[in-house]
Amino acid sequence: MIGSAGGAVVATLLAGVPLALSVWALLDAAGRPEWAWALAGRRRVMWIAAILFGVLTLVVGLVVSVVYLVRVRPEIAAAEQGRVGR
Repeated sequence: MIGSAGGAVVATLLAGVPLALSVWALLDAAGRPEWAWALAGRRRVMWIAAILFGVLTLVVGLVVSVVYLVRVRPEIAAAEQGRVGR
């Protein structure tokens, strides 16, 4: 009984965590102003498309979302605050 419940919890986490990261990345990317993307030298449409495509697969979605959240998001946020340049 506990074994099947534990398996269900593990399966839910394995599917839920990448999905939650992808949704977070997608909402963050969509919510950033276009001018900040332009100042950072990034293309919002490309990143949104990559995140949406990544949702279809577990590993690719996780990688794309983590790359966005760790590398791209800070650049866009910095551009929003007026800190432009690398």
